[in-house]
Amino acid sequence: MLNLAFTGFFAALLLAGFKRPFVWLLLYLYVDIVQPQVITWGFLSHVPVSLIAFAAAFMGWLVFDKKADSRFTMRQGLLLVLLLYCGYTTITAAYPEDAPEKWGWVWKALLFAIFMPLTLRTRLRIEAVALVMVLAASALIIDGGIKTVGGGGGYGTLRIFVDSNSGLFEGSIISAVAISIIPIVVWLSKHGTVFPTDWRVMTFAAALIFACALIPVGTQARTGLVCVAILCMLYLRTAKHRFLIAGGMALVAVLAVPFLPQSFMKRMNTIENHQSDQSASTRLAMWKWTWEYAKQHPFGGGFYAYQSAVVHYDTYVAKTSGSTTVVEATPVEEKGRAYHSSYFEMLGEQGYPGLALWLALQLTGVLQMELIRRKWRARTGPDEAWVAPLANALQLAHIVYMVGSLFVGIAFQPFILMLIGLQCGFWSYIKRIDQPGRESLRKGPLRMQVKAVCDPVAAA
Repeated sequence: MLNLAFTGFFAALLLAGFKRPFVWLLLYLYVDIVQPQVITWGFLSHVPVSLIAFAAAFMGWLVFDKKADSRFTMRQGLLLVLLLYCGYTTITAAYPEDAPEKWGWVWKALLFAIFMPLTLRTRLRIEAVALVMVLAASALIIDGGIKTVGGGGGYGTLRIFVDSNSGLFEGSIISAVAISIIPIVVWLSKHGTVFPTDWRVMTFAAALIFACALIPVGTQARTGLVCVAILCMLYLRTAKHRFLIAGGMALVAVLAVPFLPQSFMKRMNTIENHQSDQSASTRLAMWKWTWEYAKQHPFGGGFYAYQSAVVHYDTYVAKTSGSTTVVEATPVEEKGRAYHSSYFEMLGEQGYPGLALWLALQLTGVLQMELIRRKWRARTGPDEAWVAPLANALQLAHIVYMVGSLFVGIAFQPFILMLIGLQCGFWSYIKRIDQPGRESLRKGPLRMQVKAVCDPVAAA
């Protein structure tokens, strides 16, 4: 039944694209996030659905879409340079037989992030991309949240649809993504036009946010807990009643503690006592190794360069016998462990130039969203009030990702690159409509923009 549902939904979106070509881009977002070809075992698992969706999205834009309002932004240029540089480090990789495997999906994710902003010419399209990204991710998040409530969680044991430890199915990655989309969920519930605000939308949004908060509990990923803390602090920046909200957050945290599993509390305690946890100690040891490796290989070792790593460290455990406490040190040696950080992933694989490009891409995104938020926050017109809140939501989502990526290697995670592509399209659209002489477009009825988006022939 599940196989038929996924296959039918894919076919329905594919057919809908023949009437509304932009739907094909939304189809690619759905395929790349949910990965129905991995979850199902029938037709979709035997055809290149991701390639089909991308080809359809690109050809739909190339043949049918209006190009006059498409703009190539500075951040798309950074993405393009990063794509070319990653191609170079793949050719010169320390492990030439393994590097092409990761390059095989990294270049596709980067290319789509470069291409997507060219299609985001209207508010409706921007909203549609944000909505599909959230709903596609929520398919995994809701499944994980339900299993967490049912007692099916645990570190490395929460099974979301399939028994996989890659992509969004991995605990730390889905935890970071689940927390990062909360601001976008809030924006969609307040300013969305595809599903206008009513009690049903608000109820679903509240339930989805609760499911997002459950993911770090179900996966027992420390990354998720750190992301929750950062997001709460960032929300206080723009809140009107900061002290009241901060008190409410503290109260919720205190009330939630008795209901949290003991295994979750025990694992979270290792954030403070990291030396007693082998996983945390491995991270620190790998970061030290990567720093030294970059000194010898300033241009990086290409994908999977970490396979040459050999790290040594000690774990410490305090044992108490009567009134005497003895701290025992256990030496550990590990080989070929992953970076456990996007920043060190970029440093080890792409060297100093790659890390500089990647950091520039992230920081310019945060800066651009802040510029939009500050410029539009005082505008309260019916077709203007949505801009500043969306800029704030995308900025918060990006900052949460940047914090989460400190502890997990998601530098090229397709979902995050989609978020960057959405920011690029949003930035380009706002710059275009805010130009002198474009006042009529910015204040024009939204229904006319909807008609232009849905009917490319009329738009032309």
